[in-house]
Amino acid sequence: MSVSRRQFLRSAAAVSIGFAGLHRHLAWGAPAPAPENSFGPLMPDPGGILDLPEGFSYRVLARAGELMDDGLRLPGAADGMAAFPGPEGRVVLVCNQELSPGSKEAGAFGDDNENLGKLPKEDLYDWGQGQMPSLGGTTNIVYNAQTGAVERKFLSLAGTVRNCAGGPTPWHSWISCEETAQRIEGPIEKDHGYNFEVPATTEIGRATPVPLKAMGRFVHEAVAVDPRSGIVYETEDTGDSLIYRYIPDAPGKLIAGRLQALAVIDHPGLDTRNWEKELVRPGEPLAVRWVDIENVESPDNDLRIQGFEGKGCARFARGEGMWYGRDAIYFVCTSGGRKKKGQIFRYQPSPHEGTAEEGKTPGTLELFVEPNDGNLVDNADNLTVSPFGDLIVCEDGSGENNLVGVTPDGQIYRFGHNRMNNSEFAGATFSPDGQVLFVNIQHPGTTLAIYGPWDQRRSDG
Repeated sequence: MSVSRRQFLRSAAAVSIGFAGLHRHLAWGAPAPAPENSFGPLMPDPGGILDLPEGFSYRVLARAGELMDDGLRLPGAADGMAAFPGPEGRVVLVCNQELSPGSKEAGAFGDDNENLGKLPKEDLYDWGQGQMPSLGGTTNIVYNAQTGAVERKFLSLAGTVRNCAGGPTPWHSWISCEETAQRIEGPIEKDHGYNFEVPATTEIGRATPVPLKAMGRFVHEAVAVDPRSGIVYETEDTGDSLIYRYIPDAPGKLIAGRLQALAVIDHPGLDTRNWEKELVRPGEPLAVRWVDIENVESPDNDLRIQGFEGKGCARFARGEGMWYGRDAIYFVCTSGGRKKKGQIFRYQPSPHEGTAEEGKTPGTLELFVEPNDGNLVDNADNLTVSPFGDLIVCEDGSGENNLVGVTPDGQIYRFGHNRMNNSEFAGATFSPDGQVLFVNIQHPGTTLAIYGPWDQRRSDG
């Protein structure tokens, strides 16, 4: 086992718990009581950016528009993100930019793409004939954990579209997901709707922009890798989406493999959205089977139709953030529930996941959180599992947005409030040592580091 893989397994075990009691307080529409062991009430931020509990502070690490170390402009629309251990105490943040080809004012190349020529054409997945380059991608931010300073920022993936979320791998890379099904049209030179792999490196340069086509072409959102099996789980951001898993032909090599979608045993075509009727109850484990998906490059963007109508796969309400922790996969459906305020599910893989034996002990799907109350959670989006066991959830609601904690017994508390504007939070992720929470305010694009007495929750938990 490689050092990076051991670190990933150790970190994943440290940052997760079973969440066995989440459903106790979160039945269909029933609010959870305020937890007694949260971090306390939020204090108004005199800087006008981020309200936090007493004892916590933040530092702005990056702002959209800043000049980066590669001579390009830091793009806006910061979204999904993960933190990786770097050399000599550094932390490498790999951060998505959810930008479309027309978003020149927020892109890396200037208001009129005047700096496009600073990169060789082959560094971009879609150069857009030099007229309309795709402006999504990722940036790497190198953070010194001892000084709290940012030492380097650079564009690390270029020429993609609407890189929304993604997920870290055990082999020290970030999978960046395109939230689009854009086809070749006009100056758009290539089909989009793919995942791309980005090394978590401190060295300035771009990842080779190779689409991971076998992982499926659809409106991607996030992924999570189970480090025990190497299987990658994927969400899809549509109102009638599927949950997918990808089994690579070779561990750690994502270029080739088998794509499958989740179906619930004895409930073909189960609608998990609970929009009109509570078909899925909190805390009820549902045995799962996985169904092969064909024609995975899907020119008509219809994998979800193939799975639901043709194969009996379960239907979900806009799959969004996804994270691995304590041998389970947690994922968000941002418009699920009777009031469409969001759901959080947990998938517990089979001990024989991805093998011919998994049918003997199938994996299980469980609905953990469906608050149906925007005062508790308003359209959850990205999420992570904290070192002290709570989920930290980013809101993407219609009004003011918050960082929300969910305790192991299902209680919900507010941890942070966006004082700057009404933009969503995104990309919540803890440093490898668990001492810093990094997060983005998506618009215009601000990356923050949050410090404080995390041990308060460790001791209470």
